[in-house]
Amino acid sequence: MEYKKLFFPIGGGEELRERIQGALLIAKYFNSHLEIFKALSTPSHMMHVSEAITPIVLEELNHVSKDMLKEDLEKNLTIVQSEANKIGIQLSNKAMDDKPTAELITGEGYRSKLIEQESKYCDLVLVASPHNAKITATFEATVTKSGKPALMFPRKMEKFNTNHILIAWNNSPEVSQALSQAIPLIKQATKVQIVTSDEFTNDSKEIEKLQSYLNVHGIKSSHEVIKTTIIPGKELLNYAQKNEVDLIVAGAFGHKGFKELMLGGTTEYILEHTTIPIFMSH
Repeated sequence: MEYKKLFFPIGGGEELRERIQGALLIAKYFNSHLEIFKALSTPSHMMHVSEAITPIVLEELNHVSKDMLKEDLEKNLTIVQSEANKIGIQLSNKAMDDKPTAELITGEGYRSKLIEQESKYCDLVLVASPHNAKITATFEATVTKSGKPALMFPRKMEKFNTNHILIAWNNSPEVSQALSQAIPLIKQATKVQIVTSDEFTNDSKEIEKLQSYLNVHGIKSSHEVIKTTIIPGKELLNYAQKNEVDLIVAGAFGHKGFKELMLGGTTEYILEHTTIPIFMSH
């Protein structure tokens, strides 16, 4: 499949301009249409109204909040316009076949619930790596609730390509699904490496079957076994950085949560330290 429509939710916080820039770079690479989604949440959406909050007080809070949201939205739109101009992406409320496009859309309500619904209408969801590796409800909803593959990219990313792809194989259903969804990307790569560890795969026949599957799609690959360390995910990330990998294909949330993201789990290390985009699937 082609990734012709991308979805990227934004909130506040640090490096907003850099995160928007990263999403736009990905949209340009895929020559796709990018929806940048902004949730407009008032106190009525976020607070449980009880007897302690009178209707008059709540109305005043909503009024002040709407003014602040309007100002914040205008700032976001200015950033989107500025970064799109720099990268060479046209702002448009509809996709165009011959050029990458982007638009800023909004919804009113609780952010994670809105993202869960709005992210269903795309080919690929984009998410920046969480600040200080803290998984928020927004991050989790983006990765797990759309039913789409997710591409997590570093909060600061100056270029994006998929020439050198690393498949972090741990024999899980999640990475198997991510691999199938990433085949269009992998077919275009100039170099494909499969990395495993004895902790997850110690049967060479499994890797032979995996490489045979890739060969059906015309994909040639190499394979290497690495050792895991006491810090889950560290050795894999070090290997990927040392070998100048452009994209990692991995699993995502499994029945044990984010621990199944890739070899040796992730914990906070991969989320906090990755400088490489990660393609994953729930």
